[in-house]
Amino acid sequence: MLKFVNCIVVDHDPVSLAAAVGICICGAFLTMRLFGRIRGTRGMARASWISLTSVIGGCSIWTTHFVAMMGYEAGVVTGYEPQRTLMSLILAVSITGIGFAIAGIAQRSLAIEAGGGLVGLGIAAMHYVGMSGYQVQGHLEWDRSYVVMSLICGALFGAIATNRASRPLTRFCRLGGGAALLLAIASTHFLGMTAVTVVPNMQAQLPYDVLPESILTVVVVVVTLMIMTIGATSYAIDRQSSKSAVERYRQLSLHDALTGLPNRAAFIERLTHMIDMPSAHSERIYVFSFDLDRFKEINDVHGHAAGDQVLRAVGERLSARLREGEFVARIGGDEFVAVSSRLYTKADAQQFAEKVIQDLGAPVEWVGETLSIGTSIGVTMYPESAESIDDLMAQSDIAMYRAKAIGSNNVCFYDRSMDLAARERNALAMDMRSGFLRGEFELYYQRQNDTATGDVIGLEVLLRWNHPVRGLVSPNEFIPIAERSGFILELGDWVLRQSCLAAVKWSNPLRIAVNVAPKQLADIRLPERVREILEESGLPAERLELEITESGIIADQQHALQIIRQLKAIGVKIAMDDYGTGYSSLSTLQLFPFDKIKIDRGFIDGVASSRQSAAIVRSTLILAASLDIPVLAEGVESEAHVRFLQAEGCEQVQGYFYGRPVPLSALSDVVNLVREIEADAGSSAVPGKPGRAA
Repeated sequence: MLKFVNCIVVDHDPVSLAAAVGICICGAFLTMRLFGRIRGTRGMARASWISLTSVIGGCSIWTTHFVAMMGYEAGVVTGYEPQRTLMSLILAVSITGIGFAIAGIAQRSLAIEAGGGLVGLGIAAMHYVGMSGYQVQGHLEWDRSYVVMSLICGALFGAIATNRASRPLTRFCRLGGGAALLLAIASTHFLGMTAVTVVPNMQAQLPYDVLPESILTVVVVVVTLMIMTIGATSYAIDRQSSKSAVERYRQLSLHDALTGLPNRAAFIERLTHMIDMPSAHSERIYVFSFDLDRFKEINDVHGHAAGDQVLRAVGERLSARLREGEFVARIGGDEFVAVSSRLYTKADAQQFAEKVIQDLGAPVEWVGETLSIGTSIGVTMYPESAESIDDLMAQSDIAMYRAKAIGSNNVCFYDRSMDLAARERNALAMDMRSGFLRGEFELYYQRQNDTATGDVIGLEVLLRWNHPVRGLVSPNEFIPIAERSGFILELGDWVLRQSCLAAVKWSNPLRIAVNVAPKQLADIRLPERVREILEESGLPAERLELEITESGIIADQQHALQIIRQLKAIGVKIAMDDYGTGYSSLSTLQLFPFDKIKIDRGFIDGVASSRQSAAIVRSTLILAASLDIPVLAEGVESEAHVRFLQAEGCEQVQGYFYGRPVPLSALSDVVNLVREIEADAGSSAVPGKPGRAA
């Protein structure tokens, strides 16, 4: 250890050592930044980044070595043999380039670390080939133990560098990758120099063609600084282009493609910002909820094109009405929410709502037809009536339904007497627990199909409640109640267990997709429970796919990442459900190891008629392809949807076009297809319809 310290402190000139360290720091961190671009691109772009990374990385390693050598106190006359010096540079560029290419192309295998180890060995190869060209007035003797140690440290720190850059756990891990590469270069050089001893021979003469240190120093530093400047500039330009593309994509994802208005995600983001402002507690924020009367009739009679024209006209009229401190969002099919912080009294809010009713009541012209709509508006306010976004939305909805009950074109303000709905929810929560014990819940299944062939490739498991009085209760009603009450843990466990017990009996080994609620994902016992159910049922882990929404991971990303990794270790697949509706879908894809992306039905609905919707879906497919993640499109309801998705390369689809959710008994021909084919093969019966299941 003392010999190693002496090599650094005593045997090297401080000025040259400081210069070498500076070059090494800049080069290592720039190289790892460029390596990150390798993993984020494909095709020719990836090849270009590999080439640039290998040149920048190799030159940084080579320059660090030779600048440090300029300050090495050998005690005799020294020089550099040109051919071997040049060969060391070629080795540095080529071997590190191959290593970074292997680590960059690999997705999740140990090839990432193997590539990093090869980078470390490339550093060592450069060092020792360069040292073979180091000419001294005497000869060199080597300590093999330090040589072996330098090889081990180079490979180890190289593997750590690519591991941290490719498998980040925090935002600081990418800095850790640069630090590890810095250690790989430094440890290899200084351990290698500790291993060497210069034995002087004053009678010896240096070859006539050696390069003097002064000339080599100037050439090495100037050329490397030029190359590093080019690399840094290229990285900065590419990063700015990527940032602009991400901002454009985010803009598209936060706005409704048909009307141009903010969507639900943007509405929540902007209202949250307004509430969090210090002035929000001293002024009122009014929230107006409304939908369109007679909109369904327009769609049924005149078609969806007419409905789209109505929605566009509504968007234009509402946008023209807005002032500073106000905005309107489309949060559903014909559902809108307006928000204003410029109103001071109920009379002001009443006047605003009446003007909206007047704007929307004007006729809409469409291909010679005059279309007429109306609306009723529910109003609530912050902070007097509610203190959270969920409460504001619930209250404005309650007030809107009260206004609609009175008649079209009415305005109704929320008051606490309208909380009957809350009491209804409490009653439903009580019925839910007793209904679960009485066996009122049933699993339904919806097909997931291959886009190209139409074959069934999997089934999504959905839950239905057959209430003895209310009839079939929508999951949109009872699932939120179950989540608020905590009953979702018991209910979700039952769904998972029953799904696996049913699927293992099918002769056709289709994959099943089961939704996981946010509270289930937050439960540290989930991975172990999944393992127990798989062992109990005998279902192979690869046939189970768990669907997770972004809202389930946004609260505690580190915990969610830990749970997902444990689930993947079991062998189950993880899908990101409702992609594009969350706050930060891009960063979520970057952090979490998803096996599939499910594009939300809201984006699929307009792909055949809206250029903006098509652009969002197309961008998502390109992004997923670059990450090697399969995509399934939800909400496929027409042949036009299918044709678009086929043309854009989306491989999996799900929606009413292929079939509605049905009980398992209605899918016996799908889940038992193999058995039916075997039976048909042994008889003269007509074979079953091809392409039903894969």
